[in-house]
Amino acid sequence: MKLSQLLEQVECLQVAGSTELEITDVIYDSRKVVPGCVFVALCGARMDGHDYVAAAVEQGAVALVVEKEIDAALAAKVTVITVAESRKALAYLSAAYFDYPQKKLTTIGITGTKGKTTTAYMVYSVLTQAGIKTGLIGTIETIIGTERIASDNTTPISYLLYQYFDRMVKEGCTCVVMEVSSQGLMQYRVGGVVFDYAVLTNIEPDHIGPGEHASFEEYMACKGMLFRSCKQALVNTDDVHWKTVLAGATCPIKSYGTNEAAELRAEEIQLHEGDGGLAVRYRLTGETDMELTVNIPGKFTVYNSMTAAAICLELGIAKEVIQKALLNAKVRGRVEPVQISERFSIMIDYAHNAMSLQSVLETLREYNPKRLVCLFGCGGNRSRDRRFEMGEISSRYADLTVVTTDNPRYENPEDIIADIITGVKKADGAYIAIADREEAIRYCIANAEEGDVILIAGKGHEDYQEICGVKHHMDDRELVLRNADAKRF
Repeated sequence: MKLSQLLEQVECLQVAGSTELEITDVIYDSRKVVPGCVFVALCGARMDGHDYVAAAVEQGAVALVVEKEIDAALAAKVTVITVAESRKALAYLSAAYFDYPQKKLTTIGITGTKGKTTTAYMVYSVLTQAGIKTGLIGTIETIIGTERIASDNTTPISYLLYQYFDRMVKEGCTCVVMEVSSQGLMQYRVGGVVFDYAVLTNIEPDHIGPGEHASFEEYMACKGMLFRSCKQALVNTDDVHWKTVLAGATCPIKSYGTNEAAELRAEEIQLHEGDGGLAVRYRLTGETDMELTVNIPGKFTVYNSMTAAAICLELGIAKEVIQKALLNAKVRGRVEPVQISERFSIMIDYAHNAMSLQSVLETLREYNPKRLVCLFGCGGNRSRDRRFEMGEISSRYADLTVVTTDNPRYENPEDIIADIITGVKKADGAYIAIADREEAIRYCIANAEEGDVILIAGKGHEDYQEICGVKHHMDDRELVLRNADAKRF
C-alpha cells in the first residue's frame, strides 16, 4: 500500500519527501521495525518514540510520523510526516492499513466506570445465542472465533485494535462488542471508529491521579468523546452525571434506567436465590415488555443486563433469545459463583479498590446472609491509601475480614497486610490475617456457617500472583475447588 493511501485521513502539518512509497507495515515499536515500514513516534509517560527514530531508519523504516522536530541529516534520508498528535495519526494510519475493517462490522462500544466487562459479555452471549458471529474486546480478553487472547489493556492501542477488527472480519464476524476506557478515548485508541452503538453504564470519580486524569471533570470529558463518534447512544439516565458526559453528543440518545422518564425501565426488581446461587429478577418495560432473570446477584446486575437487553433489542434480537442468554450469562471474576456447598455461597470478584469493594459488599448484604465474609489483599508498589480504604470498607460492611496477599510485587506481604489492618481497625468488624492466600481460602471454607456468603475479592479473572517481578500461576477458582473438602458436612 502506498504511503499516500495511508495518509488519506491523517491531518498532516507538514510532509517532507515522497508519499508514493510502498509501505510494508505501520510500526510504533522500534524493536519491531521491518524494512519498508512507516515508523510512528509516540510520546509516552516513560518513553519517547522520537528517541528511537534514528534506530528505526537504520533498521529500514522509509517514512517517519513525528510530532517533534528531528535531526535534519536523518530527515533527509526518509519521508517525514509531521502531525500534531502521533497517537491520533497512528489510529488513522492503522485503519487505512487494514482497509477500514470497522466499517465491515456492527460496532458496539461500552464505556462507564463500572459494568463495562459484565455488560460486554452479556451482549456477546445474547448475540452468539442469536447466531450472530461476534467478536469481543475487553479487560479480560479478546475473542475472535474460537481464539481467546489475554488483554493487557481494557482498550488496546489503535494498531492492535484494527488488527483485531481485520481478523474478526476474516473470521466471518459481523459484529463486535468492546469496552472503551477513558484512557482509550484520551489516547485515540479508537480513533477513526464511528460506533454504531455507544453505551454509558454509569460514571463515578475514578482513574484520577498521576498518569491518569487530572480531575473528575477531565475523566467525564474523555468519556464524552465516545458520544461524538457514534450513530446511536444508549444511556443509563439514573446516573446523576449522564447529562454532563453527553453534553457534546452528536447522536440520538435512547434512555434506560428505573426512572419513569426512561424509554426502557426496570420494574418489579426482586433479589432471590437462583439456580445454584444468588440472582435477580425484574420486568423490562417501556418500549418492550418482558421478564428477565439473571443468575448474578445485585442491583448492578439489573443495570448491566438491562443495558445488554437494550442493545440487543436495537439489533432486532428476539425477546426469547435475550431472556435465555441472560438467564445463563456468567462473567469470569465478576461476582462469579463457585459452588462447592449448598450450605453457603462463595463469590469471586475483581473488586480491587474501595469503591468497587463497597459496591459488591453492599450488594451481597442485601441478600441477608448469616455472615458476610470478605477475603482480600492489596497489591504491592501501589498507593498505601488504597489499603487503608479497602480495610475500612471491608470492616464496615463485612462481618469478618480475612486479610491475605494479592500481588505483593516487590514489597513485603506482611507490610501490606499491616497497612490493611490499620484500615480495618477504623471500623468494628472482626478480622484475621493469613498471608498465604490458599490457606486463607481454606480457612474461610473450613469455618463457613450455614447461610454465609464468602466474597473472595481482588483477583477476579486473574490467574497469577506477582512476586518480585515473577508471575506465578494462581487461580482463586482452583484454590476454592482444591480446598472444597476443608470441612466435610
